[in-house]
Amino acid sequence: MKAVLATDLSAASEATIRNETCLDCLGRIGIEEFHLVTVVPSNVHAGMPGIDFEKRRTKAIRRYSRVIEDAGFDVETHVVRGTPHRRIIGIANTIGAGLTVVGSRGKSPLENRVVGSTARNLARTTETPLLVNRIERGVDDPEVVRQHLFQRMLYATDFSENADRAFETFSYLRHATQEATLVHVATPKDPDLPEGGDPEPRLGELAAELEDWGIDTETVVRQGDPAEEILATEAAVNPTTVLVGSRGHSRLRRLLLGSVSEELVARATGNVMLVPPA
Repeated sequence: MKAVLATDLSAASEATIRNETCLDCLGRIGIEEFHLVTVVPSNVHAGMPGIDFEKRRTKAIRRYSRVIEDAGFDVETHVVRGTPHRRIIGIANTIGAGLTVVGSRGKSPLENRVVGSTARNLARTTETPLLVNRIERGVDDPEVVRQHLFQRMLYATDFSENADRAFETFSYLRHATQEATLVHVATPKDPDLPEGGDPEPRLGELAAELEDWGIDTETVVRQGDPAEEILATEAAVNPTTVLVGSRGHSRLRRLLLGSVSEELVARATGNVMLVPPA
């Protein structure tokens, strides 16, 4: 499997690259080839006085490439110009990537509504599974918050088709997963359950599949706002990664209304893996 690893060459984005445990986890789920991508903003030009961003980025990304090669992976590098999330998505689609990885320190909910980060823009528009690797905030030399990326998974489901698609990623995540918590947040109008339907049997069926793979699994049913309740479950069970399907929205709706998946990217304590619609 190929993966795009996006970096802006900051200390935060470098944290994933130099963390041996993170790279090992990605190798366990089947990643064999990384495409390192860094994007030079469109408004930066080579002729600007004292600035040669493309040359500096090419030199830095080659250094990162050697680190990943030393860990046993094939690596290709891409220094491109444009809007970061659009170019990252374009390269992921072109190479047929099975995963895009981006580091994010996260921001307050207000900051994320006013200033869209690359991670949040990717959450809105990605066409391949996206792993947002949470990086420490407020330190000069940050580390990843959860090194064992897929060891303890929190899978949130509303039993929709795309939630089922997210669950299918356990077919390869299981090689690095030891524990899983499955959570369903019941709402007054649960669109994917019959009226008065009990979510426990359906959660039990999913849990049985994971147990057959040797993953210790528990189920949780909560009521309330989906994003808030998923975040509360994360705080209670302390997973390494939250796994959720992203329903996707029209362009206008993406601009006006943040989805559950975007809220998780903005506010989750640990890593978040989003699986977009087919």
